[in-house]
Amino acid sequence: MLIIPVKEGESIDKALKKFKKKFERTGAVRQLRSRQSFTKPSVKRRMEVIRAKYKAQLINQQEQ
Repeated sequence: MLIIPVKEGESIDKALKKFKKKFERTGAVRQLRSRQSFTKPSVKRRMEVIRAKYKAQLINQQEQ
């Protein structure tokens, strides 16, 4: 559970902003989305290879 200390006289908007930032750092939403469907390890690996090739291609284009 996230605990956000609110100082005396601090606005609720500021506290909400702190909560959202802290919640995003925990990675809970990302983890929930990844757990919604199972992806086989071979498919994960294939996607990693495709991403790596794409990034390498972008870097090569910047160097030229």
